[in-house]
Amino acid sequence: MRILFGSLGVLAFVLFGCSGPDPTTEITADPSRSGDLIAEPVHDSQDWPWWRGPTRNGIAKADGVIPVKWSESENVVWKVNLPGRGHSSPTVLGNHIFLTTADKQKQTQSVLCHDRGTGDLLWSTEVNKGGLPREIHHKNTHATPSVATDGERLFASFCNHESIQVTALDLDGNQLWQETVGPFKPRSFRYGYAASPAIYESYVVIAADYDGGGYLAALSRSDGRIAWRKSRPAKLSYSSPAIANIAGREQLLISGCDLVAGFDPNTGDAIWSVDATTMATCGTLVWEGDLVFASGGYPKAETVCVRAVGSGEILWRNRTKCYEQSMLAHNGHLYAVDDGGIAFCWKADDGTQKWRHRFSGPVSSSPVLANGNIYLTNERGTTFVFKANPDEFVSVAENQLGDEGFATLTICGGQIFIRTATSSGRGILFCIGKTDDEKPKR
Repeated sequence: MRILFGSLGVLAFVLFGCSGPDPTTEITADPSRSGDLIAEPVHDSQDWPWWRGPTRNGIAKADGVIPVKWSESENVVWKVNLPGRGHSSPTVLGNHIFLTTADKQKQTQSVLCHDRGTGDLLWSTEVNKGGLPREIHHKNTHATPSVATDGERLFASFCNHESIQVTALDLDGNQLWQETVGPFKPRSFRYGYAASPAIYESYVVIAADYDGGGYLAALSRSDGRIAWRKSRPAKLSYSSPAIANIAGREQLLISGCDLVAGFDPNTGDAIWSVDATTMATCGTLVWEGDLVFASGGYPKAETVCVRAVGSGEILWRNRTKCYEQSMLAHNGHLYAVDDGGIAFCWKADDGTQKWRHRFSGPVSSSPVLANGNIYLTNERGTTFVFKANPDEFVSVAENQLGDEGFATLTICGGQIFIRTATSSGRGILFCIGKTDDEKPKR
C-alpha cells in the first residue's frame, strides 16, 4: 500500500501567501484559454462519478436488480473496515471505489481506493498533514466532501490551514497537482467544510461560503489553474454546487447566503438570483424542467420553488426545514425529508402537499431514487425504502447496518454502497447486492 504526502501547496500558501495576490480577488475567465478545453468526462452506466450521481440529482440509472432488503447477514457481498472518519459518499468508477477519510489524531486527510469486486484496499494516498480545523460541528467530519472523477483523474477538496485546497490524483493514487483555492476562516460558527466539487467540461468547480467572504471558483482539470473565481456574500453556508441544463443553457446552481442563484459555469457570471430560503443551507439544489427547488435551515426554515429562466419568479414556498438533506424531483413531484425525519411529497409546480410520513430518528443524509424506490438512511444507520408514489406513502422495507448513517448511499450497477460506523466510531463500507441468499430455498 502506497502513502503519498502532498501538502506543500498549502504550506506555501500559509508561509508566503501574504506576499502574493489577494486570495479573495476575483479572477475573470480568459477567453484566449478556450483552446485548453479537455475531453468531456465519459462514464459507464454502472458508475457513480460524483456527489448525487451521474445525473447530479440523486437519481440512479436503472441497470439491474437492486436489493430493497438487507442486514448484516443478508445480501452483503462484502464489508470492510475503514480508517479514520469521514462522511463522504462512495464514488464508483469501473472496478474502483473512492472515499475520503481523515485522522484527527494524526492530523491527516487521505483518499482511499477499494476494489469493487472484493472491497480490498488497493491504495491510500495522504494528501494533507496538519492544519485541520480545531473546531467543527459534531455532525461533520474533516472528510465530508465526496470525490469527483472525470474518468482519468480524481478531485478531492478539503479544508486545512484555514483554506480550501483541491488535490488531483490519477487512478493509481499518484498526485497530479494541488491548488489552494482561497481562504476559509469562519468567524461566528466554526462548523467545518462540506461542499463537494462539481465537474463541468474542462473545470472542477468549488464552492466556499463563509462569513469572512466566500467564493465560487473553477479550476482547470488538467493543471489546477484557477480559471475564474467570483465573490459570494460574506455569510456562512455549506451547499455543494450543481450543474444542470435549464431553459436551454447550462447553469451552475447553488443555494445559501439568503439566495437561490444560477451562474454561467464557463465564466462564473450571474444569470439570475432571488432572495429565498435562508443564510445557511446544506442540501444541493434539485430541478425538473425549468423549476429549481431549494431548502434551508438557519436562522429560518424555508423550502422554495423558483422558475430558473432569469425572471426570479418564486412559484411557491413553505416553512419546511430540510437543512442537511438534498431533495428529489421526479415526475412532477418533489420528495423531501426534514431534519427530524419527516418525509414529504409536494406537487412540483404549486407546492400542494400530497402526503407526509414520520420516520424514526433524525436524518442527515440525502435520499436516492432507484427503480421507482427511494432509499433514505437516518443517523442511526437505518435505511428506509419506500415507493416514489405521489398518491400515498408506501413502505417497502427497513434495513439496519451499523450504528450511524451520515453518508448518503451510492447506488449503481445493481449494487448499493453504504458507508456507516459503529458506536465506537469505527468506519465500515458495505457492498449490498443480489446474493445466493435471495434465491428461493427448497
